[in-house]
Amino acid sequence: MIFISRLGDHGLIWIALTILFFLVGNKNNSYRSGGTVLALSLAINALLCNMLLKPMVGRMRPYDLMGYDILLPRLTDFSFPSGHTAASFASATAIYALNKKWGIGAYIFATLMGFSRLYLGVHFPSDVLAGAFTGWVAAKIAIYLYRRLTLSKKSRIS
Repeated sequence: MIFISRLGDHGLIWIALTILFFLVGNKNNSYRSGGTVLALSLAINALLCNMLLKPMVGRMRPYDLMGYDILLPRLTDFSFPSGHTAASFASATAIYALNKKWGIGAYIFATLMGFSRLYLGVHFPSDVLAGAFTGWVAAKIAIYLYRRLTLSKKSRIS
């Protein structure tokens, strides 16, 4: 569980995947489009989760409230919502929009990420559920914006 949780540190796995989508590309650019949506999802998620909700709610982490030791270094930011879970669900939702099979795998990984955060004692269950919802909302906003921008661009060209 530590390994899964560490993969989400600073969103590195999702940033690497975004770069991979941009580098791979294909003839119809669907992977590059997917990379754009993934990057936009992560940016919106960071704004919602880390800059808005965490400071606004200000919930302490479970180990701070209950006084137990954890297997990871102690975190200094707030607990609600789970940023690891939010980024994972934002990414999974964006990937699902690109490719359903990959999306299912990404959702499984995102769910494991949420469980790992609970198992390691760094989040309450409501933190993880709120993170999953926040990530899903961030990706849905990104998908909407991307479609809106690309459709309006095409209509201006023709």
